[in-house]
Amino acid sequence: MRRRGHQAADPAPRRALPPLGLHSFAGQAMWVQLGLVVVLVAVAVVTLVLQSRNAASQEAEQRSRAVAESVAAVPGMVQALDGPDPTAALQSRTEQIRRRTHVDAVVVFSPQGIRYTHPDPKLIGKHVVGPYKQALTQGTFTRTFTASTGPTVISIAPVTRDNGTVAGLVSVGITVKRVQHTASAVLPVLLGGAAGALIVSAASTVLLARRLQRQTHGMGPAGMARMYEHHDAVLHSVREGVLIMDADHRLLLTNDEARRLLDLRPDAEGKRVTDLGMDPKTVDLLTSGGDVSDAVSPAGDRLLAINIRPTDVPRGPAGSVATLRDTTELRALAGRAEAAGERLRLLHAAGARVGTTLDVRRTAQELADVAVPGFADVVTVELADPVLQGDEPTTWDGPLRRAAVSVAPPHRSEGASAAASHGNEGPSTWAPADGHAAAAQHTPRGHQGSERVSGSSLTGDSARQEAAPSPTRPPLDELVIYSPPTPQSLALETRRAVLAPVPADTQAWSEHTAQQTGHEPGLRSLITVPVRARGVLLGLANFWRYQESDPFDEDDLAVAEELVGRAGVSIDNARRFTHADAIAVTLQRSLLPEALPDQEAVEAAYRYLPAQAGDAGVSGDWYDVIPLPGARVALVVGDVVGHGLHATATMGRLRTAVHNFSTLDLPPDELLAYLDELVTTIDDSLGAGSAHISGATCLYAIYDPATGRCTIATKGHPGPALVQPDGTVSFPGIPVSPPLGLGGEPFETATLELPEDSRLVMFTDGLVTDRHRDIDTGLEQLRTALAGLPGRTADETCQGVLDAVLPSHPSDDVALLVARTRRLDAERIAEWAVQRDPADVARIRTNVTDRLTAWGLEDLSFATELILSELVTNAIRYGTEPITVRLMRAGSLICEVADGSSTAPHLRRAAATDEGGRGLYLVSRFAERWGTRYPETGKVVWTEQSLTPGAPPLSDITDEALLDQWDDLAP
Repeated sequence: MRRRGHQAADPAPRRALPPLGLHSFAGQAMWVQLGLVVVLVAVAVVTLVLQSRNAASQEAEQRSRAVAESVAAVPGMVQALDGPDPTAALQSRTEQIRRRTHVDAVVVFSPQGIRYTHPDPKLIGKHVVGPYKQALTQGTFTRTFTASTGPTVISIAPVTRDNGTVAGLVSVGITVKRVQHTASAVLPVLLGGAAGALIVSAASTVLLARRLQRQTHGMGPAGMARMYEHHDAVLHSVREGVLIMDADHRLLLTNDEARRLLDLRPDAEGKRVTDLGMDPKTVDLLTSGGDVSDAVSPAGDRLLAINIRPTDVPRGPAGSVATLRDTTELRALAGRAEAAGERLRLLHAAGARVGTTLDVRRTAQELADVAVPGFADVVTVELADPVLQGDEPTTWDGPLRRAAVSVAPPHRSEGASAAASHGNEGPSTWAPADGHAAAAQHTPRGHQGSERVSGSSLTGDSARQEAAPSPTRPPLDELVIYSPPTPQSLALETRRAVLAPVPADTQAWSEHTAQQTGHEPGLRSLITVPVRARGVLLGLANFWRYQESDPFDEDDLAVAEELVGRAGVSIDNARRFTHADAIAVTLQRSLLPEALPDQEAVEAAYRYLPAQAGDAGVSGDWYDVIPLPGARVALVVGDVVGHGLHATATMGRLRTAVHNFSTLDLPPDELLAYLDELVTTIDDSLGAGSAHISGATCLYAIYDPATGRCTIATKGHPGPALVQPDGTVSFPGIPVSPPLGLGGEPFETATLELPEDSRLVMFTDGLVTDRHRDIDTGLEQLRTALAGLPGRTADETCQGVLDAVLPSHPSDDVALLVARTRRLDAERIAEWAVQRDPADVARIRTNVTDRLTAWGLEDLSFATELILSELVTNAIRYGTEPITVRLMRAGSLICEVADGSSTAPHLRRAAATDEGGRGLYLVSRFAERWGTRYPETGKVVWTEQSLTPGAPPLSDITDEALLDQWDDLAP
């Protein structure tokens, strides 16, 4: 490149111009233009005169009709016409209207044609002459006729009543002459204006002719014709671009080749080169102000050689001329390296964007999005159903399910495609809104008619396309079956990628492919690649290009294989995670209660919500409702810190332990002590590299509906909320202790007296705490929410609490258990004190029989008497005072015998020679369940008998049969 400065020469003195004669082009143009101006002014004057006359007639018609309709619509017109004297009511009003509206006559007459008003009072009461009856049926009409005063326009409008009948007619007449008089007043002004326009036009014509003479240098038509021929050759025939610019770098002239090479807009001339959107390097060259020789500059997909020279013509304006040559052939040498770089960038983007999550569908969608629109127009990923479910398709041989689709916007033009290759194209139409949905800005795709050089697209003028219709988006989650001769079936059979160029029968191939894939015809090229990982076929990835894009080549096939190969590993990782997660979820669900057991102590409801923030996985929160003897119920809520299989398995172990300990009917503090010892034992038995149980908590409560007493103990767990029947909310003070497994602290319990319809709300800390809220704030929100839910059921309370307190994206699992208390009626409970005398057993039997009769349970009298006789006799013989008997009718018939001794009775099989030892055996035979529990002092032996019909009849059992059951010699 070579540049040199220049300095414009001093302009030569201008020579005088010859007069405007007929020999110069300017003179001929002046006289022709002057004649045309005279003719145009004359025609304009004549046209104005004719238009004024025609406008007068139209004005007369419009004014007549408007006045007639306005008078007919005047309020009170119907009343005046229907009145006793229409003339007196309307004559003065119509005359005022006639004078104000400048019409000749306003006449009101009856439907029979009798005048009520008229400018000439002598004509009032006489019949109207003329075709007025048309207005009775067709409405307002206008007629023009010639009268003695000249052309006259008359309009007749009906005056209608509310029911649609005609009360009268209004006729308005006006002469055209009256309207023309108004229009004629402006005619002199129009003629004066025309004369002035003629003078101004003539002067302007002369001045323009002088200017044209200066610009053409007095040349004649022949010289002008030769100059135009030369100019036309430069503009349209020269295969080198030409740009002419002034001193301000404003574009004065461009030829066709320059427009094509620089892709200039049609209105580019007259604009500065800095405002035309050209490459900055090209703009710097064009505005350099000096000589430029063979400077290479990019222009879109082309490389241009630019030469610039200043215009030093004497008496001419300062400026410069630039010539452009297309040297795109040079780019072909660098095309292969550029395409390789684009492919590397595409693969780098795929490595960063594909596999960001452990979700199979999301990973497949990321593969589709990264390849659109930079590599393909449409990408579909179909996977086997076992893969989507997390299983390994080792023996899979069936249809595929479309898991991901990405479709590029329609092509606008080749320039748009080039812009896309530089990162200016928008995102895929259906890209997910996840922060990774930016458009793929990678390998540029050429369009039809462009020359591909190693993956780059070098576009000519013929490659420009109109906007193509957007391709149809294939439906997601659809089963797809590929059968021969589709390329997909070949890829599935051979486990190799297939490049399918356009065959000879394009239409038939496209229609068949559309039927197989759900795409519309118009496909140009396809690459289908099996999705594999560890040698296992997972599915198929299809890359499509339409008619507006260049077909795929072998280099593109290698890129597609690399893309799918990397994505296959990520999809398989996500599949394996899905499989492990499904196992963990199944384990967790199997360890949690599927439904709450039947019991009468409380109305219970629960909610369990897993964490939603991130891929936390399963956790160790749990809840339980455990029926206890004596119509009591145990309420449990626990939490194991952390997520994953270890937390879930630990939760299962702790929940099972609580169930086992509850069968011993232990008080809450003793049960938690055993549970704490169990956790310590488990941790001590684990090796150094094993995960220990840390941070496990538990809240255990026992509610007795007979007394309304609730005993609660906690081990590191938040205490419950209590909602009284009147809606008062409190958080009872529960003695605090460290989490399970730490030991060293004594266990304490709290006993609450709960009225009927109280609600005990137990929860895990995920409900009231998160990273943006401390526990005090959460508890206050819970208090407010419960206070706003008076008189609700347990299930309604659960839902109301979650709606008001739960964060939008919980970072921890939430377990919520609500128990609405019930109380046993006093009539359903009977209690007697027992004297330490065997003779008192008969009184107890009598009282029990009477109470069962009152309850309608006579069928249970025999078995109940037998059970209580044995239990009371044992209490008198082996126990200590006080001895009490309690009978309760709940879901079953409950018998309880309490004494002051802590010695537990044991069931044994008596020998044939033993005189005793068969009492508890009789109890176990006739009771549905029995057992012993230990309150604060003494013990309680209890039994339960079913109230439902269908129990074996006891009346059929004889005494001998009963004794034979314990006889060692019985057959």
